[in-house]
Amino acid sequence: MFEMRPYRRNSMSTWNPFSEMEEMERRLFNNDFFSGRGLAEFKTDITDEGDYYELKADLPGFKKDDISVSLNNGYLTVSAHKDEDSGDKDESSKWLRRERYVGTCSRSFYVGDQVKENDIHANYQNGTLCI
Repeated sequence: MFEMRPYRRNSMSTWNPFSEMEEMERRLFNNDFFSGRGLAEFKTDITDEGDYYELKADLPGFKKDDISVSLNNGYLTVSAHKDEDSGDKDESSKWLRRERYVGTCSRSFYVGDQVKENDIHANYQNGTLCI
């Protein structure tokens, strides 16, 4: 009734329906897309407070002097730049591990002609920029 047959690999037994998704994940994670160097973006919350808008941006690890806010052609741009840190090295200056962000991140928000430069007030405290 039942026969024993030797196992033979055929093309159906090696087909992986998720291979394209796995390849995409490999490409994204191996080229620093999500490591903070390829996607230099920070999280923000924007609320309507009635007579003004409030923007809160998470910028931990930056100094106040490393952050700039500008208003050009109806776009409010928040930028932050962090220079290379000399910490976390051994005596021969080879990195043992480097996960902290070094570089520039920037975001722009369209505000039109509703916001004037004199109306912008900013405060940076505990890694959060409030505009």
